[in-house]
Amino acid sequence: MQLLRLGAPGSERPAVRTEEGVVHDLTPVTADIDGAFLGGDGVARVRAALDAGDLPVLDDSNLRVGPPLAGIGKIICIGLNYSDHAAETGATAPDEPVVFLKTPDTVVGPYDEVLVPRKSVKTDWEVELGVVIGRTARYLDSHEEALACVAGYVLSHDVSEREFQIERGGTWDKGKNCETFNPLGPWLAPAEDIGDPQQLGLRLWVNGELKQDSSTKNMIFHVAEVIRYLSQFMVLRPGDLINTGTPAGVALGQADPKPYLRAGDVVELEIDGLGKQRQTFGAA
Repeated sequence: MQLLRLGAPGSERPAVRTEEGVVHDLTPVTADIDGAFLGGDGVARVRAALDAGDLPVLDDSNLRVGPPLAGIGKIICIGLNYSDHAAETGATAPDEPVVFLKTPDTVVGPYDEVLVPRKSVKTDWEVELGVVIGRTARYLDSHEEALACVAGYVLSHDVSEREFQIERGGTWDKGKNCETFNPLGPWLAPAEDIGDPQQLGLRLWVNGELKQDSSTKNMIFHVAEVIRYLSQFMVLRPGDLINTGTPAGVALGQADPKPYLRAGDVVELEIDGLGKQRQTFGAA
């Protein structure tokens, strides 16, 4: 089951695509796919409505695919969470998760244009597994409790501006929160449909050239540990998004001259079971 939001920016409507590839309108079940929907019995109600044949078929052929999650409370990101990525950037693998935040207004659809910021010379790509929270989490004690708080998984692109992030002082946030810097989707997969989140292949291409090709099994801190750890420092709420880090293959880790993104470049990325994104980069 693939949970979607379709339509123009700000006017998306909830939908669901079945295993047979048929898209159904979800408005008889919910006004949107958000924390309230995911934190309640929303997914169960969708399954029941599909089984009962209560959802009208939706023609999505001319509809934009928006981000599959609305009303995001916060986006928590984990840096340097693959040892090969830490090594390629010259960083030491961390003893504890590296945590930073992105603002929800960086989120755009999976096929929307991404803007290279003004004065940017080091805009970079990062394919990541996104984890969507479906249950309030505080001070969790175990990995089992942590995974029970997951509503679903989503493909996330943590676009970064490395000069802003690393060379301009302060925290990483300046290089992570530029406009359009978090394409999300195309769909949200319920956790039970994905199973083990540590067995997913993830890949990224720039202008048709494969740059990243790895698996979530190579994370330093697995999804369950990331959630357990974060819950010691902040409350995780339904509709929050966690970007879990990127593997090796980013522009920052390549030989000079590093192939940072420019207007006109095309980035494609995918994760097993979570679909594929495609963005053309433009100038801010």
